[in-house]
Amino acid sequence: ESELGVQAPLGFWDPLGFTKDGDVESFKRRREVEIKNGRVAMFATIGYIVPEYYKFPGYLAPSLNVKFSDVPNGLGAFGKVPAEGWLQWVALCGLYETVVNVPVDANEPGNYGKGRLGYGNMVYGIDGKSIEDPESRKRGLNSEIANGRLAMMAITGMWFQDGLTGSAWGDWANYVDSPLRAFESELGVQAPLGFWDPLGFTKDGDVESFKRRREVEIKNGRVAMFATMGYIVPEYFKWPGYLSPSMGLQFEDVPNGLAAISKVPGNGWAQIVAFAGYYELFVYKYEGKPGDYGWKAITSNDPETLKRKLSAEIANGRLAMMAIIGMFFQDGLTGSAWGDWSLYTASPLRAFENETGVQPPVGFWDPLGLAAGGNMADFKRRREVELKHGRVAMFATIGYILPEYWRFPGYLSKYLDIKFADIPNGLGAVSKLPALSWLQIVGFAGIIEVNVYNEQINDEPGNYGAGFLGLRSVGVMNTGITDPEVRKKKLNAELANGRLAMMAIIGMFFQDGLTGSAWGDWSLYTASPLRAFEGELGVQAPVGFWDPVGYTRDGNVETFKRRRETEIKHGRVAMYATIGYIVPEYFKWPGFLSPSMGLKFEDVPNGLAAISKVPGNGWAQIVAFAGHNLNWCSCNMKDLTRS
Repeated sequence: ESELGVQAPLGFWDPLGFTKDGDVESFKRRREVEIKNGRVAMFATIGYIVPEYYKFPGYLAPSLNVKFSDVPNGLGAFGKVPAEGWLQWVALCGLYETVVNVPVDANEPGNYGKGRLGYGNMVYGIDGKSIEDPESRKRGLNSEIANGRLAMMAITGMWFQDGLTGSAWGDWANYVDSPLRAFESELGVQAPLGFWDPLGFTKDGDVESFKRRREVEIKNGRVAMFATMGYIVPEYFKWPGYLSPSMGLQFEDVPNGLAAISKVPGNGWAQIVAFAGYYELFVYKYEGKPGDYGWKAITSNDPETLKRKLSAEIANGRLAMMAIIGMFFQDGLTGSAWGDWSLYTASPLRAFENETGVQPPVGFWDPLGLAAGGNMADFKRRREVELKHGRVAMFATIGYILPEYWRFPGYLSKYLDIKFADIPNGLGAVSKLPALSWLQIVGFAGIIEVNVYNEQINDEPGNYGAGFLGLRSVGVMNTGITDPEVRKKKLNAELANGRLAMMAIIGMFFQDGLTGSAWGDWSLYTASPLRAFEGELGVQAPVGFWDPVGYTRDGNVETFKRRRETEIKHGRVAMYATIGYIVPEYFKWPGFLSPSMGLKFEDVPNGLAAISKVPGNGWAQIVAFAGHNLNWCSCNMKDLTRS
């Protein structure tokens, strides 16, 4: 458990049980193989990416008249590289494997005495020097293993993508032989994911298995929708009277949520199971059409409307399945169906609540649970990475803005006759900078990373002793900020600005890539499917056509109209609801809301408090009236459309 590579959130992960015999020698051998494969995979992944932007000039094989530019990227290169080229590769790898990379410490797999980043291999005469600080060294080696694992997954994914689509960065549309295409027109296939089956349940193309799973999904979704409502309703309403007269147990005695499990008597659970089993075995029998048991709660004479409603049911069921699981977790962790975070005192995340970067309104925010293990060393390592990325992103953002107003005079490369003024701003600069410039940039960044900012002061992430704004790095000495509160505020500001800059630079990349300009105008993005809706109602200044989640990116007009109809309905209901909140403050109907219950309109409070005052029959009337209007309007709309 204390070996390298054991990292949160998984910890020591060996699902196949390779290490269950506890053999240390076998573990070290497998660790060495893992490290080697990871290193090769990192090179391979880079080798997939770099040729998209740069290839060596000249000939790969002069005798065969094969230039580097003639070799395609990815798997297509196998047929282009001559046999002699492959022999050279095999010989070089074999030489390194058997002669050069010889283990220097039997207790440390992957250590061949070449130092950090293998410098001892790269330049003859340079002895590789390892990281001296034990903690920094352990962190660096853990990072190598983690990056290697990621690279092994990445390169395998690239091979699959390449093999299936015929291109190293192939589009799904090119994979015409996929068995998944058999289900692309089924219910539940909706934007933005389309047909989504990450576990490959449908890869065999078996229609019957697909229908069985779809039926199960619909059933689970329906149960989850009831369960979700069953969590919410008891917060506002419980049946009057007794749940079990013989036990003197009233409905109001049963708590909401998971706590109800132990309160409901055994006979009650037997009734629930019997009722559900009866419906499952005798009433709702599967007859070849998933989810259709003859009870037409969701129906329409129009095929498109019916498909839309059934798709909506599946989508709502999926949402409800996620919702009820979230409610279970919230209830289980906090002891309350709508539990407050403050009640979850056992959370390991509380270890980091007072760290720098924990700011309102979000507080400590870790949706992926990276800090769930409560490991302080891992937290500090990630915080250091976040700070570095934030600092780089702040420089990058400034680097996007500044060239719009000022550039260095003179030449960037006098030898190549390239002036600073010749370099475009943004992504266009990538192909204009000469290869030697990129080597200088990478080399400079590497020197700063490896030799300058490589030792933390007082074990504080991101503190490399460079002082306020890093001025000591350029020779300006300063003592830094001495007031603890001011210092904390400044460090919080740096983190917040870095996070903002990371979002900003990604946005600039997208804007640049889509419009061809670092500050590209929307009008330049002519290929956008969103342009199909620019003339629609609701497109107004200053936002224009606004669809941040990308619902309309497929350009489907029918789907757009359906969502627009839903938006208009919700808007109308919301306008009535808003008026309904305001009017009762000044006027209420005279007389009785329910004469049989002696309930007057003036007895009903305004707002949410009215929910528990309105009798059940009143809610039934409201739901029935709304349902009637919804169906009546839908039917009339179809008639109007046809006429």
